[in-house]
Amino acid sequence: MTDTDPAVDARAVDPEVLRQRAVTSLVVARDRTTLLTSCVEDPDLTAQHSPLMSPLVWDLAHIGNQEEQWLLRAVAGHEAIRPEIDGLYDAFEHPRAERPKLPLLSPAEARTYAADVRGRALDVLERHALNGTRLTEAGFAFGMIAQHEQQHDETMLITHQLRTGPPALTAPDPEPAPLSAGPSEVLVPGGPFTMGTSGEPWALDNERPAHRREVGAFHIDTTPVTNGAYRAFIEDGGYDNPRWWTADGWAHIRKHGIEAPLFWRRDGKQFLRRRFGVTEVVPPDEPVLHVSWYEADAYARWAGRRLPTEAEWEKAARHDPAGDRSMRYPWGDDDPGPEHANLGQRHLRPAPAGSYPAGESPLGVRQLIGDVWEWTASDFLPYPGFKAFPYKEYSEVFFGPEYKVLRGGSFAVDAVACRGTFRNWDYPVRRQIFSGFRTARSEDV
Repeated sequence: MTDTDPAVDARAVDPEVLRQRAVTSLVVARDRTTLLTSCVEDPDLTAQHSPLMSPLVWDLAHIGNQEEQWLLRAVAGHEAIRPEIDGLYDAFEHPRAERPKLPLLSPAEARTYAADVRGRALDVLERHALNGTRLTEAGFAFGMIAQHEQQHDETMLITHQLRTGPPALTAPDPEPAPLSAGPSEVLVPGGPFTMGTSGEPWALDNERPAHRREVGAFHIDTTPVTNGAYRAFIEDGGYDNPRWWTADGWAHIRKHGIEAPLFWRRDGKQFLRRRFGVTEVVPPDEPVLHVSWYEADAYARWAGRRLPTEAEWEKAARHDPAGDRSMRYPWGDDDPGPEHANLGQRHLRPAPAGSYPAGESPLGVRQLIGDVWEWTASDFLPYPGFKAFPYKEYSEVFFGPEYKVLRGGSFAVDAVACRGTFRNWDYPVRRQIFSGFRTARSEDV
């Protein structure tokens, strides 16, 4: 049987169903944006809590500006509401460290602007045909903007983690669930599979097109690496032995005095961490969080393993050996539910490793979606036949060896911006992101 791309042909989908999906996705994103920007006072919105991040008020106005540019101007052909601010909120024109110095909209102005744009955008969505152009086909532009807002919501949540002071956000912990008692790793059979997608209506350009990829047999961890397992690496002198590190990684940790994941500190015989304003003992059963690619790679070497390639990760997450096909998600083609994965900021932490049995892949791999972004061994590169759309600055300008690919999403990622094909990327030094990893080994190792 030939492995196929499972996504539904957009032309066969009821346009009113698509329209409602777009409305729901936009509303859910805006509700989250409102939460993240209303739980602190204005000085916290205008402050820069880390040179790695923008002031929260910049993200808020940028969300509105992107929505105006794509939904009001590009889709509907409307005149610009505030053309004079386009440059202020161009992410490529102003690095994050410089944004506090710009004449940004105040919190009140940013809220008013974003709300004005949203009201007009919903009117456009109600009246505009969801076909006719590539930008509007299956509501792509609206889905792109919903994903964009959710991506910035994740960025703002990172800023909340970096800010000091008392907690501003609350959420229930993941519910206890029966943990997996199965093997620590599974064998993924070798052979070809379909990677990427050509039919997922809201997939972004770097996920396209679907193509055949040959992958040799390999073993992969059934769960992400835990804090407890990572602590064993620390206690064994992992940060003191250059044997486990790439040359660049070793130079980086020595230069910056890195000895543990970000936000960890040793307290006698235990480690504490700061999580959204709360200091707590590092829970041993949770997936390790806030580690760089260099740290993930070093741990894997220490463990006698390696990071999976991006293709290996996707095959483990999407390939169904019984049907010889690629699924949208590890559990099948249905959209994620709360039983499948830890997504959407329902919780402010990963669930214990081995949670979400309903989200397990056919081979028995868990938590491939949600909880923590997972570093892979791969550079961020285009797929064969890649075409930038609708603008090259989304993906094309980042292709190359400077960036490593992360997969699977985290507890901070909404389902609209997380699929079995979704690709994230960042510099190998980055640790403020909600990043973890799992390890792999070739079959003959």
